[in-house]
Amino acid sequence: MSKQRIDRSPDLKRLRDEGYDVEVRERYLLVRSFPYLNSKKEIHYGTFVCALDWAGDVTATPQTHAAFFTGEAPCHENGRPMSEIITGSGRQQLEPGLVVDHSFSAKPVEGKYPNFYEKVKRHAEIICGPAKAVDSNATPEVFPVIETAGTESVFKYADTASSRAGIAVATAKLELGRIGIVGVGGSGSYILDLIAKTPVKEIHLFDGDVMLNHNAFRSPGAPSVEELREKPPKAEYFQKLYSKMRYGIVAHPGYVTEANVSELKQLDFVFLSMDGGPAKQFIIQKLQEWDVPFIDVGMGLELVKDAIGGILTVTASTKEKTDHVLARIPVVAGDKNNDYSRNIQVADLNALNAAMAVIKWKKLLEFYMDFQHECQSTYGVEVQLLTRVEPGA
Repeated sequence: MSKQRIDRSPDLKRLRDEGYDVEVRERYLLVRSFPYLNSKKEIHYGTFVCALDWAGDVTATPQTHAAFFTGEAPCHENGRPMSEIITGSGRQQLEPGLVVDHSFSAKPVEGKYPNFYEKVKRHAEIICGPAKAVDSNATPEVFPVIETAGTESVFKYADTASSRAGIAVATAKLELGRIGIVGVGGSGSYILDLIAKTPVKEIHLFDGDVMLNHNAFRSPGAPSVEELREKPPKAEYFQKLYSKMRYGIVAHPGYVTEANVSELKQLDFVFLSMDGGPAKQFIIQKLQEWDVPFIDVGMGLELVKDAIGGILTVTASTKEKTDHVLARIPVVAGDKNNDYSRNIQVADLNALNAAMAVIKWKKLLEFYMDFQHECQSTYGVEVQLLTRVEPGA
């Protein structure tokens, strides 16, 4: 049954968020990785099973305190079976593919469990308690990897961090349709790394370069020698890498030119992480013409007396504020004195530049609070100074 159905039922969602290995079927709830002691006082793991009661597509109050268990008979610390809750033993098929070994009856003082969270927690205390007394790491909160279907989520396994932190409503603000990243080199690849972990539906990668050795030292991840020997197009390399985690990564292995720039018109937002030059100026003009908001990132670095200094910039263009862009974004060809263009390895600055850009993007979407609404921010390496340019400047 779908993750969505678990999300609709607060008791099941709470179990999953607390790390229980939950599976929901139409008629039964299965909680795997239940540690228990067998008669030899050994720690084993079984599956707790109980019938589900539904009110439409959400769980109702459990109508019975009965439950089942797959595994050996759970025992106390002295090796004695828990006869006070075990009402029967022997293989029993509840439905095709679901076989249990024991039936339980652990009736609460109130007569009924108020919800399935309380029912599972109570049985975990009884069954898992002796195992935990032997080994404090023997708990049912195992936080399993949760796979999702592409129709339910952009992720191939569930993002439980947002729900556990209680920021699901804020995270929903990031559910844009289509994001573009023009240039997935140093800073662009880190932008991808951060954006890929948000619920954006599609991420389009535009880059005409191939993945070479120097790229490996200024981008996330660790390509193998074999991968680098193949010299894959950057866009395709990163599409393959991040498709392990999520759906919706689209590779465009080529430079953005007049012939294909119209592809950017279909996007909801664009990150520009490319060198200056006529192509960049042309892209900016088109994005502004189409009212497509974007953020540009830039790095100007210089080697002086065997130490690197310089500045990082992040400039935002929105539908409401565009007049500052061409004055603040360098659109001429790269300066030969900019040592960054010589492929020096400054992955930390690439990552910082990308983080500044993604934080600004999240501010534009009101995920983060924003009191200043700056149109540009800069970071000076030598002076460790982060500054901003106000909208009216």
